[in-house]
Amino acid sequence: MNAPLRYLVLLGLLVAVLAQAADNPDATLLRRGQYLATASDCVACHTSPGGKPYAGGLSIATPVGNIVSTNITPSKTAGIGHYTEAQFSDALRHGIRADGKHLYPAMPYTAYAQLTDADVQAMYAYFMHDVAPVDTAPAPTRLAFPFNVRLLMASWNWLFLDDQPFKPDPGKSAEWNRGAFLVRGPAHCSTCHTPRNLLMAEQSSRELAGGAVGTWFAPNITSDATSGIGNWGTQQLVDYLKSGHASGKGQAAGPMAEAVDNSLRHLTDADLQAIAAYLKTVPPRHDPADTRAVDRWGGPSAEPDVARTALPGDADTMSGAQVYDAYCASCHQARGEGSFDGGLPPLFHNTATGRTHTDNLVMVILDGIRWHTDDSGVHMPGFAHELSDRQIATLGNWLLQHYGNPAATVSVKQVRTLRTGGAAPHLVLLARLAMAAIVLLLIFAATWLMRRRKRHAAKTF
Repeated sequence: MNAPLRYLVLLGLLVAVLAQAADNPDATLLRRGQYLATASDCVACHTSPGGKPYAGGLSIATPVGNIVSTNITPSKTAGIGHYTEAQFSDALRHGIRADGKHLYPAMPYTAYAQLTDADVQAMYAYFMHDVAPVDTAPAPTRLAFPFNVRLLMASWNWLFLDDQPFKPDPGKSAEWNRGAFLVRGPAHCSTCHTPRNLLMAEQSSRELAGGAVGTWFAPNITSDATSGIGNWGTQQLVDYLKSGHASGKGQAAGPMAEAVDNSLRHLTDADLQAIAAYLKTVPPRHDPADTRAVDRWGGPSAEPDVARTALPGDADTMSGAQVYDAYCASCHQARGEGSFDGGLPPLFHNTATGRTHTDNLVMVILDGIRWHTDDSGVHMPGFAHELSDRQIATLGNWLLQHYGNPAATVSVKQVRTLRTGGAAPHLVLLARLAMAAIVLLLIFAATWLMRRRKRHAAKTF
């Protein structure tokens, strides 16, 4: 074999080896990609109840309507199997699909923008080589006009998207920087815990000060000792992130329970410590309504004396003590002290009853606390099918008066609204009102111009 031919053969072998390496990334890269995908909690939104992982189909309620998550398995017909790494990066960090259309920020690309090129490479390798393809396409998202015009998101991104990857602060420790990266980036804490403006962009001046998440409320997690987590110890934060429960503080429920179950409990102890260390330094945001730390309200109340009181014929007129005795006392005990082994928390010194914002208390009574694992120790059934709106409001107010913040209240209307999925999307109504105002303005302007031309023509004649 002559020299040129040998070189060609060697070159062909080299190309084949490189192609095989690209198609079969090393295990370390795949593990890193899986870890980042877990930290990013991708499975929570891209898996429908009872569906296959990452196959999409989950309907996510937003202020502009329901957004259906897409299939992000490597299926070439229904998922992202045809995406290049650059297209994957654009979707993940810039909110632009492979077809050039814009994603809605229900997909937290505003946070994933913090990911580095190396992070994206690892996640791309994981999704393309370690996730099972599912050849089923979810139903498309159908929003009302004008929100169905995805091109509008280009303007939104221009106004609100910071697409620069995370840059470590040289003046901070390695642990702090790791925590800052995880909180701001993969864990995307601000997407739930930061309030939003009328255009649904995060209010950076109130970072992590608490925000609405559908029917739930993501509480203040700044370093404020009264409204936030400033009086939590680092280990209590780590325990909460790892198990969904912190003794003497509170327990995760709703979307936060899902985040713990799907994502946070799988992180390393070092990363959980880093998250806690960073959160303890977030600038405090105080709510003037909070006059005491939200986990320091209440105490063990006297046993409700209901044994001598006959139950009313109309269940809606039951007292709070009667509802509590019938549905709660068997687990939380007669004085609200919780189970003796600590598995079921006390109702006093509990963030669920200490906040003036009571949506979470109502939602826990309605839906309970659901976990997909058996190692939490925090389990509670929901009573949506057993208690009426009035009974839940009565129970909620009784709990607040006896074990929590007595200034907080629960109304029947509030319970009814939360039971039916929350308040109607306000941005759709606002957008339609704005459009109607613009149309009326255009009609007025056109009428004024026509009259002006007629008067001018009459004078000229």
